[in-house]
Amino acid sequence: MCPRISRILNLAYLNLVPSLNLNPFSIATLFYEPSTRTRISFESAIKRLGGEVLTTENAREFSSAAKGETLEDSIRTVEGYSDIIVMRHFESGAARRVAMTANIPVINVGDGPGQHPSQALLDVYTIEREIGKLDGIKVALVGDLANGRTVRSLAYLLAKYNDVKIYFVSPEVVKMKVDIKEYLTLKGVEWEESVDLKEVASKCDVVYQTRIQKEHFGERSDIYEEARGKYIIDRDVLGVMQKHAIVMHPLLRLDDITVDVDGDPRAAYCRQAKNGLYIRMALLKLLLVGW
Repeated sequence: MCPRISRILNLAYLNLVPSLNLNPFSIATLFYEPSTRTRISFESAIKRLGGEVLTTENAREFSSAAKGETLEDSIRTVEGYSDIIVMRHFESGAARRVAMTANIPVINVGDGPGQHPSQALLDVYTIEREIGKLDGIKVALVGDLANGRTVRSLAYLLAKYNDVKIYFVSPEVVKMKVDIKEYLTLKGVEWEESVDLKEVASKCDVVYQTRIQKEHFGERSDIYEEARGKYIIDRDVLGVMQKHAIVMHPLLRLDDITVDVDGDPRAAYCRQAKNGLYIRMALLKLLLVGW
């Protein structure tokens, strides 16, 4: 396992009792797409550490981007006011462009259908806390795997552990893209595609559900309706899962997990969301005061 990832996870455990004051550091949270959990968890993290937040929500409409300013020019301005940039953007690769422009640290919290690295970190942290291990686990990634940056990042990160097997369960129109499959194969990670959620759920330690993302279908509402509702985690799916197994979800949830699942101790998604605070505190500590 990468030592830096191990360091982040260990710091996240320590963040259960915050001990470092980052005053007078400040972060700029730039969100060109809507967000609730990610934005608030980063803002809460820096405030708990004693720092300050400069924020813009829906920057696509309510920042100078709406007037035609380039992303690079926006970043050159913002970096003069902050110590670190936390950015979500609607274009894949935007975070890389920002990192090449900025002279301060940049955290990618979602770039189109590309990656969401801090989500993957909180996901493996959650798995380790809930299951007790990361090596030798079986994980089902379910739902919109073509457009879901959370499952793409999680697959990348799980490839750093030993004897992991990943199952891909999705409608045909949103199957996992070939780049992830090729990467896993290159890293020696066993993976398998399936159309039978119950069969897969019965084998796995983690069932990671994602919503079918309507915003990625454009005007093709017929394809969206075809994919939506095909794989739902309900009491029947819980009935075949092992007692130690957990259900995860990056949220937001629509109808992909029924509300009667919430009361089951294996429903880990609310605990998962809370873990984002501890991981993001760890990231901010490491990036602002050093490894």
